[in-house]
Amino acid sequence: MITGATSGIGKATAIKFATKGINLIITGRRSSLLDQFKEELINNHKVEVLALNFDVRNNEEVLAAVENLEEKWRKIDILVNNAGLAAGFSLIQDGLIDDWERMIDTNIKGLLYISKAVIPLMIKNGHIVNIASIAGKEVYERGNVYCVTKHAVDALSKAMRIDLLSTGIKVTSVNPGLVETEFSIVRFKGDRKKAKVPYKGMKPLSGEDVAEVIWFAVSRPDHVNINDIIITAKAQANSFYVFREEISE
Repeated sequence: MITGATSGIGKATAIKFATKGINLIITGRRSSLLDQFKEELINNHKVEVLALNFDVRNNEEVLAAVENLEEKWRKIDILVNNAGLAAGFSLIQDGLIDDWERMIDTNIKGLLYISKAVIPLMIKNGHIVNIASIAGKEVYERGNVYCVTKHAVDALSKAMRIDLLSTGIKVTSVNPGLVETEFSIVRFKGDRKKAKVPYKGMKPLSGEDVAEVIWFAVSRPDHVNINDIIITAKAQANSFYVFREEISE
C-alpha cells in the first residue's frame, strides 16, 4: 500500500514496485488521477492494482477503506506512508493556522491513522516505510511547523521500530532533501515561479531517485533492517548548505 500515490515520490515508488511485479494498493485524494494511474500500472506492468480514494486526514475514511478491503487484499507486505505536504513558508509569527493544521493533520495524524488501520493486516515479515524529510533532522528559517511535523515522523519511526520489534515488521525512515515534485507547488499554493526558487542553480533529487532508495530498503534480506536513510542531491549538504551554479538571465 502506497499513500499519496498520484504524484512525486509516491507515484515513482508505485512504478518502481510494479516493475518488480508487486501488486499494489494505491491511495490518494484526486480520484481522476488515481484511476488514470491505476490503468497505466495495469497496462504497462501487468500487475494487480486497487485504487482507494480517500483523505488520510479523515480517520473515518481511512477506517472504511481498510475495513472494506476484499480478502485478497487483506495481507499487506509493505506500507509506504508517503502522503505528506508543506503549506506556506512564513515566519512563525506570520503563519496561518489553517496551514499549520493542514500539515499536522496530514503529516502526523494521517500517518498514524493509516498505520493503526493497516498494521493488523501486515504479514509477519512486513515492512513500513515512512517518508520523512531532512527537515525532520534540523530546523530552518520559515520551516517551523513543517519541520515540527517531520521531526514527529522521525520520532514515530523510531517508536514504531521499538513497538513492532516482536512482530517481525520492519520500519524504515527515508529522509530526502530537495526533491523536485509537486511539493513546492503545494507549499507556495500554486505559484510556480516561487516553486522553482528552491531548485535554482542546482540539480535536485527526483521522485525516481527516492523510489530507488525505498526499493533498496525493502529488498534487503529478511534479517536486515535499514532504520534510517538521509538522501540529498550532490549539491546539497544539509538544509542550510546548497551549492548553486550561477545562471545567466
